[in-house]
Amino acid sequence: MRIALLQISTNSDKMDNFALLRDAAEKAAEQGARVLVFPEATSQSFGTGRLDTQAEELDGEFSTAVKELADELGVVIVAGMFTPADTVQRGEKTISRVNNTVLISGAGLHQGYNKIHTYDAFGYRESDTVKPGDELVVFEVDDIKFGVATCYDIRFPEQFKDLARNDAQVILVPTSWQDGPGKLEQWQLLPRARALDSTSWIVACGQARLPEELRDKRNGPTGIGHSMVANPHGQVIVSAGYEPEMLIVDIDVSDLSKIREALPVL
Repeated sequence: MRIALLQISTNSDKMDNFALLRDAAEKAAEQGARVLVFPEATSQSFGTGRLDTQAEELDGEFSTAVKELADELGVVIVAGMFTPADTVQRGEKTISRVNNTVLISGAGLHQGYNKIHTYDAFGYRESDTVKPGDELVVFEVDDIKFGVATCYDIRFPEQFKDLARNDAQVILVPTSWQDGPGKLEQWQLLPRARALDSTSWIVACGQARLPEELRDKRNGPTGIGHSMVANPHGQVIVSAGYEPEMLIVDIDVSDLSKIREALPVL
C-alpha cells in the first residue's frame, strides 16, 4: 500500500488549515497514495489560542470538509483535530476540555481516536485542557489493519503492543513533538523502538518546525518535523527534516506474520 506522510505546519484557523491540508492531499493523491497521514493538531496548532473555541464534533465544519475531500480523492485521510470533551474545575476557573482526536475519514470510515496519554511532562500539562482517552482504535483499509496513536503515546510501549495484539499491522502516529535539548534524539529513537516492541510498521508524521521568528511566540509542543517510517525490524525506511515535506512510501505487510513468528514478543 502506498502511504503519504504530509509534514506541514498549521496555524490558528481550522479552515485555513483545511486549505493547507487540501493542497497537500491533492498532491499526495496524484502520486497514488491511498492513506494520507497528517500531523497532530492539524486543525489548530498548539500555542495559537484556546482549543475549545474551535473544537467540533465529527460532523463539524473541518471534519466534514475532510470527509468530502477524502471521498473526492478516493483516499483515507488521517489528521489531528480537537473535539469537545467535558468541563472541569481548576481552582476558581471552569475549563472546557477537549479531546485530542485523530480523525480517520474515507473509504466508508469516519471516526476518531482520542489520545490516551496526555502530555504532562517537561513542565507542560496537556491534561489541564485535554481529556485523556481510554479506547484503542484499529481500522481496516484494503485488507490492511491500522492502529492509531498520538505523539506522547509513543513513550508507552504497551499501547503499541496492545494495538498489535488487536491485529494492527501498521500503526499511524500523528505528532507535534516539542523541541528542546535532546528531544530530537529521543524522537529519532522512539518510533524505531515501538516498531520493535510491536513488530509493526510505524508511520509517524509530525508538524514541521516553525520558522525561527515564531518559535518563541507559541507555548507548548509545536513540532520539530523529522517524520519517519520504521519497519518491524526497527529500520528507518524514509525520514524528513525540519521543514514542510511530503514523504511517500510503499508498505508491504505480506511477511509480517513470519516476522512475528520469528520474534514472538507479543
